[in-house]
Amino acid sequence: MRTSHHRLCVPACILRPAKQDDLPFLRQLYHSFRSDELARIPWSQEDKQAFLDQQFNLQHRYYVAAFPQTDFLIIEKDGTSIGRLYIDFDADIWHIVDIGFLPECRNLGLGSGTLKAIQHAAVTREIPGIALHVDRNNRRAYDLYMALGFMVIETTVTHIRMEWRSHRLLPEPADEPSGVN
Repeated sequence: MRTSHHRLCVPACILRPAKQDDLPFLRQLYHSFRSDELARIPWSQEDKQAFLDQQFNLQHRYYVAAFPQTDFLIIEKDGTSIGRLYIDFDADIWHIVDIGFLPECRNLGLGSGTLKAIQHAAVTREIPGIALHVDRNNRRAYDLYMALGFMVIETTVTHIRMEWRSHRLLPEPADEPSGVN
């Protein structure tokens, strides 16, 4: 895992590079992402646990191999790990590979605060935009991204590619006509 990252100022949170010691937390976090989905499946708890462990291991290995320039960050609040942010700052358009929080930390403004901090950093560093993919079934995340100015670029069977362009937040030059007479 990459350990360097650009400094992001996220209100009330600290972002730090993920370490091998964080794998149990990251596994727990992944389990929380899939718990609603697996609640409907008539498997034993042990089978669900084994399936989720296997899926986490596959996803983690894929992310590390497929996105070698990505910063794998742990989001902390008050010294406790509450989420993850996997982001590629080296791409021409920053790529959020994954962002997610523990269930008890959702709907508290932490996700929108983190995304706004990324948008602010992109504008400050003159990065043209941010790209991400959202699961088609994750309506809450999709609605949040839309509210923050992300636009749908492409839709597949399972995911929606979205982009946010930083020029939308930049002030118009003073010498440009406003279009109002």
